[in-house]
Amino acid sequence: MQHRISVSAGRAAPLGATPDEAGVNFAVFSANATRMVLCLFDEDGRETRIDLPEREGDIWHGHVAGLTVGQAYGFRAYGPYAPDEGHRFNPNKLLLDPYARQVTGAPVWDGALYGYTRKAPAEDLSFDPRDSAPFMPRAVVAPEAWPHDPRRPATRLSDTVIYEAHVKGLTAAHPALAGAGGTFAAAASDPILDHLTRLGITAIEFLPCQFFLDDHFLVEKGLVNYWGYQPIGYFAPDPRYLGGEDIFAFRRMVDRFHGAGIEVILDVVYNHTGEGGHLGPTLSFRGLDNASYYRLMPDARYFVNDTGTGNTLATDHPMVLRLVMDSLRYWATSMGVDGFRFDLGASLARTEHGFDRNAPLLQAMRQDPVLSQLKLIMEPWDIGPGGYQLGNFSAPFLSWNDKFRDGVRRFWRGDPGRAPDLATRVSGSADLFDHSGRRATSSVNFLTAHDGFTLEDVVSYRHRHNAANGEGGKDGHGENYSDNLGVEGPTDKAGIRADRARRKRNMIATLLLSQGTPMILGGDELGNSQGGNNNAYNQDNETGWIDWTDRDPVFHRFVRRMIAFRRAHPIVRQAMFLHSRERAIDGFEDIFWRRTDGAAMGQEDWLDPDLRTICVEIRTASGTPHYAALEYAIFLVFNAGEALSCQLPEPPPGQRWSKHVDTAAPDAAPARAEAGPAPIAADSLAVFVLEPAT
Repeated sequence: MQHRISVSAGRAAPLGATPDEAGVNFAVFSANATRMVLCLFDEDGRETRIDLPEREGDIWHGHVAGLTVGQAYGFRAYGPYAPDEGHRFNPNKLLLDPYARQVTGAPVWDGALYGYTRKAPAEDLSFDPRDSAPFMPRAVVAPEAWPHDPRRPATRLSDTVIYEAHVKGLTAAHPALAGAGGTFAAAASDPILDHLTRLGITAIEFLPCQFFLDDHFLVEKGLVNYWGYQPIGYFAPDPRYLGGEDIFAFRRMVDRFHGAGIEVILDVVYNHTGEGGHLGPTLSFRGLDNASYYRLMPDARYFVNDTGTGNTLATDHPMVLRLVMDSLRYWATSMGVDGFRFDLGASLARTEHGFDRNAPLLQAMRQDPVLSQLKLIMEPWDIGPGGYQLGNFSAPFLSWNDKFRDGVRRFWRGDPGRAPDLATRVSGSADLFDHSGRRATSSVNFLTAHDGFTLEDVVSYRHRHNAANGEGGKDGHGENYSDNLGVEGPTDKAGIRADRARRKRNMIATLLLSQGTPMILGGDELGNSQGGNNNAYNQDNETGWIDWTDRDPVFHRFVRRMIAFRRAHPIVRQAMFLHSRERAIDGFEDIFWRRTDGAAMGQEDWLDPDLRTICVEIRTASGTPHYAALEYAIFLVFNAGEALSCQLPEPPPGQRWSKHVDTAAPDAAPARAEAGPAPIAADSLAVFVLEPAT
């Protein structure tokens, strides 16, 4: 290799490995290194080391002539090994380029991957001289991507229905894929696209696809990091999903989704890396410049751990912010992604003063001409001080709304005093989001997500059953607001099965009739179960995969029907909040809460802890522009109690009520509601639509 290459100054931008006609330019950031070495590997694994000859500010760079796409490489960084001062340089450790767009595979766990000698008396204060290269994956010089695809669906938020899924979990057990699942190609295969389009999904949100680690402690147990929340490469698609194809298998997947009218949202983890805390391995960031990439405690040996994973990225550092922004733009432009869901988003808004809704990274995304146009969704919490920030992000950020999840579960479980909360959640959670010009679509409403029970398990288990995770069954949420309706787990008792089926219909109907942006967990529409495991993060098996064979056809049809109803009725998916204000178009209030006898709800009614039924008449919001205003209404009855009669509102002249949805009769066709009180089944939800009388 040595005789074919020559080194010149190159340039400091862009960061990473950039091929050109003459060779490859390499540029890497480190403010505290004293020397930076580029390591090139041939097909036999032989290493050639080249000092990067130039430093411009804190960017080390050089151009190596004669190299081409496909060249394997890494870095070795020299500098002080002084953990007490925050520095952990060890040139014996091969380091992955933070900007690597392609990697060869996962590390092979060995003690040499650690910068210190494990089990030494001084732990990480010791220094390990072993070469980690035999156990480290290589970065690979990748080709340039093709241009941005102008055919993005660009679905409006008010029209959006999100489907959260795992690339492998979605496809591994699909019978039509015959063992070819688990890849990006499988995720966008005809059977999957057909299922999602028939269901009415407009956006698929994938769990992490960026290169991630299987934690050492999991590998030692014979398990893996199935979900992928341990990133180590923010530009590279994880090789396990490529199926032997090049990195643009991801882009080809995105293009197929776009062709079907479905957007792709990527779950991203910029709050921490897979390197863990002070006893973690030295794989990339830690060895390149630990003191710059991570937030450190006053005793700089230790890491701020607002994420619960051992470390927290310093996203207010200019070069870390640049890394995140460059990564986001790469996935948005080169890979065609339509949006991002930010894991532990509160950590991204942290500065040295704590949570700041105007933190540098958030400001950078808000002003970016590319990213600001995408769907940006925050998981609005972390475990640090003041870490729960639901509703406190500015536009255009949406937020996962766990209060919606818990409120809906508790109401339909029959918990006392939950009716007022359900009313707030159904009407858009204005208590959380109606500020700073935000819209009702800012609330991402969900019943279930990857983290927690599936919907089938919410109605089948009172307790988590996580023994397979190897943590003594104590991991995962302890309070799930779930109910087994009489028997823990599967049962053949027809009555319990019928009650569970109706409870699921009640909850999914509530989700799809609520103001906000709905998200469905992949597999819920089929009745998928994880056997009561509410933290299947390491279950890359039948527990974590969607079971496509044991499906619930009645519920599947009902979910399709409810998504279609939502699409057909803009009243239940408005951008403006509803505040019981009169409409100029007809003088009616935009939302009106009623008792079952038809009278208006009073304060004493709302304060009744035994209230199990709420009725609401909804129209387009007061202030809706004339071109979007609609002259009809929808009347919803949420009944978590016994069977009853409900007085429908008096229809205006020339109109009448028709019942379109009844969760007690999921396949019933729409039918005209007779005059007088309408019968409402026990534990059910009914939807009436105001229609022309003729």
